[in-house]
Amino acid sequence: MLLSVGCQKTHSDVTTVDRVKIGVRPLYLVNDMDESPLKDALQQCQNQQSDITHFSIGHRGAPLFFPEHTQASYQAAADMGAGIIECDVTFTKDKQLVCRHSQCDLHTTTNILQTPLAKQCSKPFISAQDSHNGKASAKCCTSDITLSQLRTLSAKMDGANTAANTINEYVAGTPSFRSDLYSQTKPLLTHQQSIHLFKSLGVKMTPELKQPYVEMPYRGLSQQQLMQQLVDEYKTAQVPASDVFIQSFDLADIDYLIANEPAFAAQAVYLEDRAESAPSSLENQVTPQQLVNKPQLLSPTMSQLKSRGVNIIAPPIWALLSVENNQLVPSAYAKAANKAGLKIIAWSLERSGKLSNGGGWYYQSVASHINNDGDVYKALDVLAKDVGVIGVFSDWPATTTFYANCMGY
Repeated sequence: MLLSVGCQKTHSDVTTVDRVKIGVRPLYLVNDMDESPLKDALQQCQNQQSDITHFSIGHRGAPLFFPEHTQASYQAAADMGAGIIECDVTFTKDKQLVCRHSQCDLHTTTNILQTPLAKQCSKPFISAQDSHNGKASAKCCTSDITLSQLRTLSAKMDGANTAANTINEYVAGTPSFRSDLYSQTKPLLTHQQSIHLFKSLGVKMTPELKQPYVEMPYRGLSQQQLMQQLVDEYKTAQVPASDVFIQSFDLADIDYLIANEPAFAAQAVYLEDRAESAPSSLENQVTPQQLVNKPQLLSPTMSQLKSRGVNIIAPPIWALLSVENNQLVPSAYAKAANKAGLKIIAWSLERSGKLSNGGGWYYQSVASHINNDGDVYKALDVLAKDVGVIGVFSDWPATTTFYANCMGY
């Protein structure tokens, strides 16, 4: 479904989307493709104006070039046509909900180690030369500090230099395929702030309730109360459940919504990573690829997930793709999900860096057929046309937005 959103100033530095700006990257990727009918079709759309689309989901905003979960990253995702944008949700020491990919990632996504708050981190910085394994490390969690303290931090591009012997060296660890060009001081956002920002941008919302690193209940806060707190912040902001896609890797979180918040459960997203390790009930350990090839080994099965009220699953890209007769095709896992009537969202496009060496973790099942950056569209085309995904998370939403507009998704 494609939506046009008119331009309207909401406050001094946030606007709704007037004209989607796909920029140069999608056309670079198209030009890098091997010759094919798909390349020809995409080239025909190079001068086409793109509209915002729910098929394009901003994964943490647009973190390929902007610090994740910041206003700038979210604004960039909306500008690139993402119709749905993600706030990963965790909590502070005083039990306030904030947008962070992990409860314990402040040492890689903020400047906390360079501030007095470093002394409150769960694990202090240890240099490479002083560590037992030759790798620098630290562990700083949102639950180590209060919301007012978190507000004093600045966001940075996610990354750490594990060969570092000083804190400044450690925090300067942005992967080479990303950029620090737009990583000037960016404040961190609360979950409530993300809701109001997304409303002003005219996009739908997909919060992911992250799994706590602290023991639950935490200071009287249970996991169920945490989920309810998340839902209640949407209700308070008068956001309809139809505009919210709550995600979790914990099936118990989805079960809670099904039992207690059916309107939000209707499009809750069960994040699927079960194929990464064998279920404990299996006597013999099997590989992730074997589980993707034989999804009947997963417990619960696809049909059982559907029967308990799950409507949408979201596995990694590689779990949905396979190779047959020298072509990319839907995996057995994807076919089983479709047969059970489950809708599918894939994650995460544009997160592997350059694809010249097989695409890395996100393309592990089809690495033999991934050898250039343009192959991202080859994979995306199979996900859309053959697997039938309803949306794709991307670290650079313009890539997905361009494809969706060109192909009518």
